[in-house]
Amino acid sequence: MKNLHQFQVTFVTDCSQLVKIVSEPEEWPAFEVYLEDIKVLMGSFRNTKIIHVPRTENSRADSLARSARKQLSFIVHMDAVLSAWFAESI
Repeated sequence: MKNLHQFQVTFVTDCSQLVKIVSEPEEWPAFEVYLEDIKVLMGSFRNTKIIHVPRTENSRADSLARSARKQLSFIVHMDAVLSAWFAESI
């Protein structure tokens, strides 16, 4: 994202627990090591946030994730078009 000069980044996940872990780190001491890595990564950008979107509301991302799990290599997908749910969240 930094190489593309994108410094305002929103991370979207279907895991509500992950959002809670990042938003309320003091409640999750067992994940402290991982949270440090997340803080460093998020600190690389000017503005970041992480939001929860259920799979049922984002079938396209769910389909991409399912197909990525079947691949042997790492896949990155970025879309230039904002989803309706995303546009409403900002």
